Amino acid sequence: MNSLNQQQATQLINELSNRERVLREEIRREMNLQDDYVQLASEAPDPGDLSFANLSIDLGNAAVTRDIHELRAIELARKKMNSGTYGTCISCGYDIPFERLQAIPTAERCAPCQQNFERTHHQDGMRGASI
Repeated sequence: MNSLNQQQATQLINELSNRERVLREEIRREMNLQDDYVQLASEAPDPGDLSFANLSIDLGNAAVTRDIHELRAIELARKKMNSGTYGTCISCGYDIPFERLQAIPTAERCAPCQQNFERTHHQDGMRGASI
């Protein structure tokens, strides 16, 4: 694990665990809301209610998808911690500064490489898929 000391590593492990807990709770909450919106959509007496229910379902699906992607990034960060490669930029191979990892514990690239990645990997109107 790059040049992180034990205290820094522990802090990042705790941040990843806390974020994972929050994401799992958000997914559970969103799935419960989805059930309510599906019921509303099936009972919608007017087009406005049906439209709202369908929009809510779509937004909920997008939120769950986003959260699942972040959970996968957390899982990858943990695997890298176990293998000793956590905190190493996948583009240039240098250490990712602790301050960046504090801000984004799932970061795979140092800030300059991430900026370059975002400039060169423009896809579907979105900038850089990876943080």
